Amino acid sequence: MSSSNGNHKGLMAAIAEAQETAPAARRAIFALMLEDPERVLEESFEHLAARSGSSVPTIMRACRDLGFAGLREFKLALAQDLAVGGSPLHRRVQLEDTTEQVAGKISRSAAGTIAGLAQQFDAAALDAAAQAIAKASRIDALAVGATSNFMAADLHARLFRLGLVSNAWSDFHSQLLAAATQGPGGVVIAISHVGGMPLLLEAVTVARAQGATVIALTQPGTKLAANADIVLGLKVPDDATMHVGTEAYLAHLTAIEVLTVLIAKAIGEPAVYRLKSVREVLQRHGIDTHDHPLLNWQVPQ
Repeated sequence: MSSSNGNHKGLMAAIAEAQETAPAARRAIFALMLEDPERVLEESFEHLAARSGSSVPTIMRACRDLGFAGLREFKLALAQDLAVGGSPLHRRVQLEDTTEQVAGKISRSAAGTIAGLAQQFDAAALDAAAQAIAKASRIDALAVGATSNFMAADLHARLFRLGLVSNAWSDFHSQLLAAATQGPGGVVIAISHVGGMPLLLEAVTVARAQGATVIALTQPGTKLAANADIVLGLKVPDDATMHVGTEAYLAHLTAIEVLTVLIAKAIGEPAVYRLKSVREVLQRHGIDTHDHPLLNWQVPQ
């Protein structure tokens, strides 16, 4: 579905202006951006280059003409622009869309977010976080809000299976207690997409004062990122309905999965053995299995 220039005045206007004076190859790229920004948002460098009859380096130059370092930065700005000018339901969805279009647009949007994470991950930060957690005397996961609290609980469950001493705290009183009882050998993992919650920032400040290593899973440039020792920074487009939308949720879940695997690698064989043992116990007791017989709750006659 094509989008009209008039619906997205910010970036769309900049693209139209750049198109007027650009060389022929870049004019073709800008024309495709204006014609169907949704499609550009979903496709790769290579697909856009093929459709415009240009090359990946030319795509990069077009992005730089607009003031962006590369296609990823351009796509983030385009997604924000479409979110502002789009539907309140979802930045890709319009009220007149069919069920198939809604399902397709949201699925492609989610897939695009996950695909773009590989370029955002900082390998050095991930390694530093994994090493700190693997060696920690205690890990406290702190979060504010329903989505981030789920992430903290999920991370705690993963760390616990690896044999690490971990907790997940959702209320401020418990977070402060956890932070105040931390020490130089401990780790606090603060999870917040928004990254500016005052109570979470206060708990992080207390934890750092005790000598704990603070790891932040948040957006780059937030107050939480500025107050952390290690930042796992992920930027995703804003959601039209919720401050922390599905794509932030998926990004954080993916980051937690990557981090968990790296922690297991840092621990080594003991982690592998423990994970296998946990799985065997759960299967033996009829949990996490598909063929365990159902219990008969009928009262005998």
